[in-house]
Amino acid sequence: MRDVGSDRDRFAQAVFASSLGYFDILSIHLGLRLGLYRALTDGGAMTSDELAGAAGVAERYAREWLEQQAIRAIVRADLGADPTRFTLPRGHAEVLLDGDSLSFMGASVGQLMSLPDALLAVEDAFRTGGGVPYEAYGKEGVEGQGASNRPTFLMTLPNEWLPAIGPIHDRLSAGPVRVVDVGCGTGWSSIAIARAYPSAQVDGFDPDEISIQMARDHADEAGISDRVRFHREDAAELTRHGPFEVATAFECIHDMARPVEVLRAVREAIVDDGAMLIVDERTRDVFSGDPDDREAYFYGWSVFDCLPTGMYEQPSAGTGTVMRPSTLRRYADEAGFTRFDVLPIEHDAFRLYLLQP
Repeated sequence: MRDVGSDRDRFAQAVFASSLGYFDILSIHLGLRLGLYRALTDGGAMTSDELAGAAGVAERYAREWLEQQAIRAIVRADLGADPTRFTLPRGHAEVLLDGDSLSFMGASVGQLMSLPDALLAVEDAFRTGGGVPYEAYGKEGVEGQGASNRPTFLMTLPNEWLPAIGPIHDRLSAGPVRVVDVGCGTGWSSIAIARAYPSAQVDGFDPDEISIQMARDHADEAGISDRVRFHREDAAELTRHGPFEVATAFECIHDMARPVEVLRAVREAIVDDGAMLIVDERTRDVFSGDPDDREAYFYGWSVFDCLPTGMYEQPSAGTGTVMRPSTLRRYADEAGFTRFDVLPIEHDAFRLYLLQP
């Protein structure tokens, strides 16, 4: 028999640890918004007075923030100096500030901070069975989602994933080819494909106005807007833009109210010997109930974001972030795809699927 007191105490300690993590996210977000980490990176070891001057904040607040950061081992404090100097380790700076690094987490912090804006709407959705509009999470949510995936899309996708997927890579390399990127978000996946395969013409589809405008801006900045076009349309309408040889969908199928309808539209829009790459969360094959940090992270996003937004349009499949491979297989079968493969490509967060007509 479990000791109730010990079980209670362990849980209380776990809740306390979570509260420390919550304060970490808040303080990191504050440091990013105020430019405190950037100032520490540019200035090296700094006193609270020097940081306040560099970042344009009050010294008393800078000192309190620095001491909290030091206690949480985010910055390092040199107590031998008088006054105390604080340093942001290089590796920590990369995680927080380097948008090109695969270790970048700064954007994810911003996306997490978009959740409180929608909390009342999520609470209401729980009571009614309805959903929450994507717009409720604001521009910061869109920016955070796009920037957090950007390094993977610009580096891992063209350099590791696509070359390892013969039916996709061969098509993209063979000559003029049309690609449809479903749920393209802020456009980084579409841009990465066009950069890696100069003969590819990529059409990205997303219903969100802010995402599409950002995607167009990113394509202009990358100098490839002549080969990458973005459409603010529901992906279920893409058939009139076809045919396409290759289709992709990155971390979006689980967000869709009608995933089978979208996949059916893709099936109709691609040629008979075409192929579709789907990248989504690397969930367990089945719910086990066992502690699992990665699965818990996925469930967190599902409870507060992906499931509510997916339930906004009714009727809805109500998939949520934790989409099991068997669920996606069922969607693909119902959409008319005859071949469904889980690709043997390892990644900490994502699983890759190949669908063929």
